Amino acid sequence: MNDPILFLDLKKQQRRLGENLKQRVDRVFDHCQFILGPEVQELEERLASYVNAQYCIGVSSGTDAIQIALMAEEVGPGDAVFLPAFTYTATAEVPLVLGATPIFVDIDPKTFQIDPCHLQSSIARIREENNLRPKAIIGVDLFGQPAPWDKLRDIAARENLFLLDDCAQSFGASLHYKKLGCEADATITSFFPSKPLGGYGDGGAIFTNDPEKAELYRSLRTHGEGKTRYQVLRTGMNGRLDTLQAAVLLTKLDCFDEELQRREMIAQQYDQGLASIVEIPARVANSQSAWAIYSVLLSDSEHRQKVQEHLKAQNIPTAIYYPLPLHKQPAYRKYHNGSILMTSEDISERILALPIHPDLTDEEVNRVIMAIQEVHQ
Repeated sequence: MNDPILFLDLKKQQRRLGENLKQRVDRVFDHCQFILGPEVQELEERLASYVNAQYCIGVSSGTDAIQIALMAEEVGPGDAVFLPAFTYTATAEVPLVLGATPIFVDIDPKTFQIDPCHLQSSIARIREENNLRPKAIIGVDLFGQPAPWDKLRDIAARENLFLLDDCAQSFGASLHYKKLGCEADATITSFFPSKPLGGYGDGGAIFTNDPEKAELYRSLRTHGEGKTRYQVLRTGMNGRLDTLQAAVLLTKLDCFDEELQRREMIAQQYDQGLASIVEIPARVANSQSAWAIYSVLLSDSEHRQKVQEHLKAQNIPTAIYYPLPLHKQPAYRKYHNGSILMTSEDISERILALPIHPDLTDEEVNRVIMAIQEVHQ
């Protein structure tokens, strides 16, 4: 029996980071500034420089980053927030937490990114119905690849809507030779352990080029405080990034580009070994993926189950992102108008994610490829 392949191998990563990680973490225990310590500011400066943004605000999670960004725009009851139906729940739950209504938009059948044509028609429908105020668009850089930002910016400008980039899965990705981080009015990312740049716990960040928004985000992440701790200017939240997580992320940032290169190499190996038997991921034009997730498309759900079972028998894990699009989830059905979002519904029946992380060996990648080939012999 082959040894199990891991979908994410944080133990191997820790061994690789070694003494550098230990020194970073020990330094935090030495100074004991566990909340917004010096490592947080250092990380914010390095991350902002990495994506060429003016400001980076470290926060407690990617979900809280979305909430802070929308709170700053006063998104609330009566507002419509447009977002893709095929993504993780966090993107949709935040508008509801703030009292707004998510409007689910279908996706491109090749890239799985939000479909600008369906977005435009959805905005027109909401304006015609006149029950909600179109307020914001959230574009999601799904699986490591960029959303169609040129088109999304045009729509947002024409419709006078706030544009937010949910880059939780794609930090490190590039579009037109520029790192994602400045494509929208604001950009958020996540440092959940499975993300391309992941911590060892929750964490996130917001990027902006607007100094007033940066100041507002910092206030909102810390209970709405002003210049002093006990000056409360607005209703905020407890959304601060832990210093220990910042220390971990600083260590990982030192080798982040090497990890991105390794992810790209693995994706290319999968492409070469699987292109003739399954539908491999389409690439967004003029971009470089961060490869948070490598998903193939199979013919139908039965075919997918057959492949999953064969791989499981060989100690190879798989995952389904996402088994149900958001508009069909129990928590969100009542907010959807009942229309069929054909692409999102079809993709959810056929998609299958394979292991991809920087510590995956060539031998392990080949095992995955050979196992899928065996199913189709």
